[in-house]
Amino acid sequence: QVQLVESGGGLVQAGGSLRLSCAASGRTFSSYAMGWFRQAPGKEREFVATISASGRTTDYADSVRGRFTISRDNAKKTVYLQMKSLPPGDTAVYYCAVRNSPYASPRPVEYDYWGQGTQVTVSS
Repeated sequence: QVQLVESGGGLVQAGGSLRLSCAASGRTFSSYAMGWFRQAPGKEREFVATISASGRTTDYADSVRGRFTISRDNAKKTVYLQMKSLPPGDTAVYYCAVRNSPYASPRPVEYDYWGQGTQVTVSS
């Protein structure tokens, strides 16, 4: 069993920045890939970013590439999502997830445990 707790969401003006954190417990964090996903009202959950267990491989959705950065601190069992130049279209609940593999993946179905989500609201 693993628990994931996201934090760092909130209200920000368009063009602003936020950093999300996801703290993990209950398993060997450094052996598993992590991902960030988001879900806006009325829309399906979508991929945002993923990072391999080692942190050497990352991937991003086209809509956030160049604006978001995923990183991890295995000693702290935490994965981060730095977001900048936020437009209102980035408003969503952001979820972190962990998969039983060291390899990064953009596919939600390949993730085994999910956090409860943190709301990000970007005002215009």
